[in-house]
Amino acid sequence: MKLHDLRPAEGSTKKRKRVGRGISAGQGKSAGRGTKGQGARAGGGKGAYFEGGQLPLVRRLPFKRGFTNIFRTEYQEVNIDDLARVFSAGDEVTPETLAAKGLIRKADNPVVVLGRGELAAALTVKAHRFSKSAQEKITAAGGSHETLELLLTGPLATVKKLRKEQVEKLREQRAAE
Repeated sequence: MKLHDLRPAEGSTKKRKRVGRGISAGQGKSAGRGTKGQGARAGGGKGAYFEGGQLPLVRRLPFKRGFTNIFRTEYQEVNIDDLARVFSAGDEVTPETLAAKGLIRKADNPVVVLGRGELAAALTVKAHRFSKSAQEKITAAGGSHETLELLLTGPLATVKKLRKEQVEKLREQRAAE
């Protein structure tokens, strides 16, 4: 056997069908595309989103409006009436004590004090944010309020380029106060 004797196995190769090359070729004239119409034309067809004239899925969906800020700060809400129910006069209210009493889930997450309800006992309240009415009610009851510094963690820390060591340092400073 020589190199020029090599041939592919019988039936493994097939001649390419050459369409539109005259009547005697078997696939002449309309070249297997039928006669006239959209499918007979070059570039014919409606594309991926055409659904036979039915309103396409893309147009049936409502437009997406606005956006969701993935870096938003979510506060844990505590109302004045909750503080009045759980704490007694002279107590210090911090995120840690709120978590211990079951008013919030995590002491690490920011806390906002809102003004629903009435307060009779003088409390020292430390939180990350206060509503104006909450501040007024706490001072009217003879207590005081202190705004804690908001520690950046999670995606916010990466956006602000705070390293973990810096976040830990801020946390230690807050604990020392």
